[in-house]
Amino acid sequence: MSSTPPAPSAPVSGAANDVAQGLSHAQWAEIMQQLGAEIAGPLSAALERIHNLTVTGQIDRQGLRALRESVAQAREAGMMGQQLARLAAGRLRLARERLHLAQLLRNVLAHRSRETQARGIQVRQMFKPVEVMADGALMFALLNALMDWALTSTHSSIDLRLDLTPWPAKARLVCRFAHRSLDLLEAQAGQQPPASLNSLAWRLVEQTALTMGVLPLREDASGITVLTLEFPQTIGDEPGLATPPPAAEPDPALAANSKPLAGSHLLIVSPRRELRQQLQEAVRHMGLIIDAVATMDEALQFCAEGLPHGILFESPQRGPALEQLRAELLREVPEFSFIEVLDGEQLTQLSTATPDGIARIARQHLADALPAMLLFELSKTH
Repeated sequence: MSSTPPAPSAPVSGAANDVAQGLSHAQWAEIMQQLGAEIAGPLSAALERIHNLTVTGQIDRQGLRALRESVAQAREAGMMGQQLARLAAGRLRLARERLHLAQLLRNVLAHRSRETQARGIQVRQMFKPVEVMADGALMFALLNALMDWALTSTHSSIDLRLDLTPWPAKARLVCRFAHRSLDLLEAQAGQQPPASLNSLAWRLVEQTALTMGVLPLREDASGITVLTLEFPQTIGDEPGLATPPPAAEPDPALAANSKPLAGSHLLIVSPRRELRQQLQEAVRHMGLIIDAVATMDEALQFCAEGLPHGILFESPQRGPALEQLRAELLREVPEFSFIEVLDGEQLTQLSTATPDGIARIARQHLADALPAMLLFELSKTH
């Protein structure tokens, strides 16, 4: 059975959980309590700063940054809560496809490289080329959730190792980092791990893994956290590995039930509020994380801190700033997705059908064609 997750104020145990198939209603209730705390705390801090602003009429650069960070923290907690609720609903129908796990990891790390550099965190990687049978969308969500948790928890670097267990062979992903400052490891060796290790980000890693049938084994000892994920359906030609099953017929209900792009990040570039609203309405059901900026120069600044998974822009934004951004992003992520929205007549074209690799869609076709286009374009790098 799963160990009961601690409430936010409870001490965190030194090692995590031999978790089973799912959590009880009481355990989900504790996670929802934790969600409320992680949203309310930053919002309370933001409201206090807004109150000071209304009283004094002034806010300095540091205060503005703190206000922005508080709102961002509450927003991230809300988005994690949405993904946890999706897992808790129990209506997911998992697809099974052959995935190159090492390549997926490299793609995720490429997308997160600007974020890791901005935080000054080195990600050391040692990946054996292994393949697994799993749901591609959930695998993508799991790897990104793992990076979210590790990046906010580490006090040094992050070590990622992908290899095979001894017989019977299974793919094994090990994530290791110091959850205390390296200067304090000896002085605080006997203390409990910080409660932040059991944040919502961890709950999302844990529950996504469980939904996939992957056992998350976590150990927190002597200032070091080690999480091991073992993937039972590992395939290949080596002795001890399973032979891949024949491809199954696609189930059209899967996309609607499992929101295959849930957790993917889309950036909209348009100064027109009504177009931004129309774009968001067209993809509201897909579980995407959406941000919007008015100009391509603002998109350049946005991407300097971390990459979305695709950029949707209206045609007047074409120009030198777009070309500069494309050149930078394609160097880092060769399959990065750009989608151009045009006001006039335009045949819907995927990136594979255009000379410059930019997908195109007419505004009048957004409601019926944009979801399918995004499913194709954003899946290229998953």
